[in-house]
Amino acid sequence: MRSPWRATVLGSQMAELLRRPGRFAATGLSLLIAAFVVFGAVMAQQIVTATVVDRFRGTPDAVSLVVTRNDAADIGEAGLDAIRETPGVTEAVGRFDGGAPVGGSAADRYLALAADPGTGPLARVRPVEGAYPSGPRRIAVDTRAAEAYGLVPGSSLTLLLPAPDGESTRRVPVEISGVVRSAATGTGEPTGYASGPDLLRLLGTPGYSRVDVRAETPGAATQAAERIRRAVPGAVVRSGDEVRGEESRAAVADASDTLELAGVFLAVAVGAAVLVATSTFRIVFARRVRQLALLRAVGATSRRLAAALVAEGAVVGLLAGAAGVLAAWGCARLVPPVAGRFGHDLSAPAALPLPQAALTVLGTGLLAVLAVLAPSVAASRVSPLQALRTATSEGSTVNGAGRTVLGVLCAAGAVLLARQQYAGLPEPGDTAYDRFAALTLVVVSGGLAFLALIALGPLLVRPVLSALAVPLRRTGAAGRLAVAGVGGAPGRAASVSVVVALGVCLVGSTLTCLASLDTYERYRRTLEAPADFHLYAGEGGTLDRTLVADLAARPELADVTAFRTAEVADDGRSATVTDLDLTTVRSGTGLTARTGALGRLGPAQVVVDAEHAHRLGVDAGDPVTLTSAGRPVRLTVAATLPGAGPHGANFFVTPADLTRLGAGPAPTLITADAAGDGAEARARAHRAVTETLTGPERGDGRVVAEDAAARTGPDDDLRTMATTVVLLLCLTVLVAVAGVATTASLTVVERRREFGLLRALGLGGAAVHRMVVLECALHGVLGGVLGLALGLPYTWLVVRAAEVSAPFTVPAGQLATVLAALVLVTAAAGTIPALRASRTPPTVAVARGD
Repeated sequence: MRSPWRATVLGSQMAELLRRPGRFAATGLSLLIAAFVVFGAVMAQQIVTATVVDRFRGTPDAVSLVVTRNDAADIGEAGLDAIRETPGVTEAVGRFDGGAPVGGSAADRYLALAADPGTGPLARVRPVEGAYPSGPRRIAVDTRAAEAYGLVPGSSLTLLLPAPDGESTRRVPVEISGVVRSAATGTGEPTGYASGPDLLRLLGTPGYSRVDVRAETPGAATQAAERIRRAVPGAVVRSGDEVRGEESRAAVADASDTLELAGVFLAVAVGAAVLVATSTFRIVFARRVRQLALLRAVGATSRRLAAALVAEGAVVGLLAGAAGVLAAWGCARLVPPVAGRFGHDLSAPAALPLPQAALTVLGTGLLAVLAVLAPSVAASRVSPLQALRTATSEGSTVNGAGRTVLGVLCAAGAVLLARQQYAGLPEPGDTAYDRFAALTLVVVSGGLAFLALIALGPLLVRPVLSALAVPLRRTGAAGRLAVAGVGGAPGRAASVSVVVALGVCLVGSTLTCLASLDTYERYRRTLEAPADFHLYAGEGGTLDRTLVADLAARPELADVTAFRTAEVADDGRSATVTDLDLTTVRSGTGLTARTGALGRLGPAQVVVDAEHAHRLGVDAGDPVTLTSAGRPVRLTVAATLPGAGPHGANFFVTPADLTRLGAGPAPTLITADAAGDGAEARARAHRAVTETLTGPERGDGRVVAEDAAARTGPDDDLRTMATTVVLLLCLTVLVAVAGVATTASLTVVERRREFGLLRALGLGGAAVHRMVVLECALHGVLGGVLGLALGLPYTWLVVRAAEVSAPFTVPAGQLATVLAALVLVTAAAGTIPALRASRTPPTVAVARGD
């Protein structure tokens, strides 16, 4: 009799699934989103991998063989000719990667140089503007070089190349024949291109570092490889596929950080989906108490009933998984063409990865089983007497002592680990620090804190709600009823709000981390390039004081500043002190103080960099003594920096105090900025500096000027990372919002009699609609407050552990926007359920059954 009974119970559940698919569609929505996220991450990885490989791989697809020397020597023209004459070789081109400083008397920049045929199947570049060079002293530049140095076809550039004696430098002007786009755009350096022979003559190089060979067929390539080894002594011949494979693996390895980051957020989104699905299954099963009790009354055991409910959940999970996989696959196929319309060149993914698709569907089914286990066990224990009663709602979850104890233990563990990490945080300037171990400890502590939030959530709902709901209670009956509805079922409210809190915690923490790192990045780049131009004496001496006035008179330049430096001793060690006014260093670009204030520097005061402040153990207000020529000078610390100081200086004082420390009257450094923004303004400023230094009175070349353009690259990587991370985290928030919508939908069905009674007592349909929408908005408010309260302290620890010198920056505007948007979205998620609730007739209040 077991088998028929088992089939009867399972059949009953499958019939319920077919009879009321709407309930399980709500449950399956969170699982569908989880499957979409998982398989979407798989497809995103394929898109990223294909794009990275296509951009960063330097060997064209037409290359059959790659020839190098086993002794790392160059392959000369004779060796290249021998390879071209080898039977089976259709085409062979020499490759050479080098570079040279881009000179002028006012700048030292760098241009990478690469040999390329420019046309044909073995070319890495394609012309964008102008023509590919042919002839001596002509090159084409890529788009990066054209933008960085303001180059167009017909313009000229001066390369600083070694002279034949090997000791001096010769200035070689070259003409820009065209602008090209390289198939391998991942080098990151401005690059110039020319044919192999022309580039070898220009640089005076004896040969090529490698030769790319094209053969008509794989068989011809194999035979040609043996012949090349015999024709060129010491030749190492590898297949083009092998070289491309190595380049692809290296390119993907460079992008591994982003892919691993996606994996972390993928796991978070899946976990959120499981929490939402578990809560939804619990509500669905609570709604079916009478049906389950009737099965118990006619002989179904708790074990069989639980097994049937688990099977029911597995079916829902498999169907949702298949739908999520198909949706992710369709979106992945649309991403490259859509991105192309916005100027982003993305490579299309390969064919549908069937193994990953099957694993995603099965994994979603497993997630459904995990999500349904606890609710099914609880539902299977229903008493047969419940068949004689009306359907009961889930009500509030009873928080047992075991759950409370578990929550308290998790919270205590999180606090202890966080306290341990706080005690072990390094000071700025401390380099002997294990960041990986510190971040691991923070992650473990954060995980325990989130588990504590899950366990203690029902206990936290009412206290937090009582503080947040004061304005709602003053909005009328709908507001008061919404607060009572959420507070009346704290278990349900906690299960939904905790998932929302997870999304808010991650989004808020990520935005705060990125804001802090962005501030630090701007500070670091300020140190690397405190000004557009940096002039100093080539022999380490001083500068003519009239040079400052001449530069300041040029309208193309702005913020011309002269300052002095001197060598001093602090605590027996050598250091550099300067009278540079830190408040004038690229105002607004991130130069801040760790303690004190930079603007408070006055007589007998000093600003100290992080390393020396840490070594001396000083903060703002502490005394410090500097020694120059055996004469001590006592100063008071006005501020300390979070990192190093501009121009490599360690101490910053007033001009009078620097004179006391023995500095001469003449400046040692002059800085200047371009008067305008953009490449043209920088080019005009560059010419102004050049003309000033090459005048009849300063043509001896003793003054060196450095252009900071090459050191102040754009922060596109940080912006790309920020956008990628936030978009990934939005998937977690999407799961949370789906949970709010699902809970609201099921709650409306469950509370029909309550809504009917409210209508019978005179509450209008619009008020009922507003009440349900406010309940959903309250879930967003609860989740937002709990998420930020949990996330910000851990974000502070993460920032300090990841980068000691990074200032903790809270993007209050962004966080407020996220919280407001979340409240609006969760409120919108309840719009349709609220519409159904508002249409509940008053007669439902006296109806029997469900």
